[in-house]
Amino acid sequence: MYRKIISFLEAWKEDEHRKPLILQGARQVGKTYSILEFGRTHYENVAYFNFETNPKLNETFGEDISPDYLIPILSHIAGQTIVKEKTLIVFDEVQLCERALTSLKYFCEDAPEYHIIVAGSLLGVAVNRAKFSFPVGKVDMKTLYPMDMEEFMLALGEDDLVAQIKESFNTNAPLPSALHDAAMQLYRQYLVVGGMPECVMQFVETRDYILVRHTQDTILTSYLNDMSKYNNLNEIKKTRLAYDNITVQLSKKNTRFQYKLIKKGGRASEFENAIEWLCLSGVVSQVYKVEQVKKPLENYRDIDAFKIYVSDLGLLCAKKDLAANDVLYMVDELDDFKGGMAENYVNVQLSINGYRTYYWESERGAEIDFVIQRDGQLIPVEVKSADNTKAKSLKVYMDTYKPAYAIKLSAKNFAFEDNKKVVPLYAAFCI
Repeated sequence: MYRKIISFLEAWKEDEHRKPLILQGARQVGKTYSILEFGRTHYENVAYFNFETNPKLNETFGEDISPDYLIPILSHIAGQTIVKEKTLIVFDEVQLCERALTSLKYFCEDAPEYHIIVAGSLLGVAVNRAKFSFPVGKVDMKTLYPMDMEEFMLALGEDDLVAQIKESFNTNAPLPSALHDAAMQLYRQYLVVGGMPECVMQFVETRDYILVRHTQDTILTSYLNDMSKYNNLNEIKKTRLAYDNITVQLSKKNTRFQYKLIKKGGRASEFENAIEWLCLSGVVSQVYKVEQVKKPLENYRDIDAFKIYVSDLGLLCAKKDLAANDVLYMVDELDDFKGGMAENYVNVQLSINGYRTYYWESERGAEIDFVIQRDGQLIPVEVKSADNTKAKSLKVYMDTYKPAYAIKLSAKNFAFEDNKKVVPLYAAFCI
């Protein structure tokens, strides 16, 4: 399956200032598959080391972590000669061996001609920063997310449709209605299946939503296990409570996160570590409110006001135990959840494209779902789950800040009207 990360890895390989690369991301987003596929197609051989399946590897890094010492031993373990620039060295589940992470500093300084990519699912939470110094400045870092809407459509063989969507996005010309309807159907399928590669592969092969749901449930269980395995004993229960509550809060009319909804009398001081754990593990992301829309947005964020979205739409539907047909046909019973689900979807697509997202709220309660910096401009992004796109809040924002233009995402076809770029939800990956 095509993954956009391959283009990034190709550029990394050719970069003369290349450093060892840390590819991070939540469990099951396809880190190992992408690295090995890249290695298979771009190198003479791949030396692969997994610290989870081979715990004895840790001993290799116990004494000396200089490249001169490690390379002959790693060649022996891999059963093949590791050759400079021709072999891709892969350390998987590297969070289980902090010394292996430290060794990257020495590969960078003393042996940059070796190409190394390491993958870790929970680097932000599993590595003991108090005892261990992260190789800051000595590594390149990249986050891999679940597959976006474009990758999902390409996996389903919709290459021509993707090309037409991109063309319509650039020209603001509406798609023929039959194609628009087909793309909206694919969008709803994406909400159910999500972007976890295993789930997408199963769906491509079988079109069986029940089988996909089983895989999603397995992934959710592995997330819960991680919460116990890589967490402070006092925090395990709080982390699970917070995680369970996030999906509930997405069903509220106001999706701003509230600690008191986790449990009666819940406060930030009690749950903020749990929220941080979930963010660092890549399971959720925080979107802060900005009090003013000025550059840089980071300077104007309100640290006490934020929304939380989950990293994958399919896992969101599985966690809510939503029936596939209810989402595919957007039944009325989901009315309270449709808005939160569409917002979550858009945040995922924007995050994958590298945007840091914020939201805005006026003193009188006008609210813009997202504010992003695009091509140097601060652009408001309004999200509607249906084709009813009258947005009073957007008018308030535009009167106040006079942006170059606004983006409105909804079920409506492409258009440009009243200085607003109208984009169908399925085309959020184009932004």
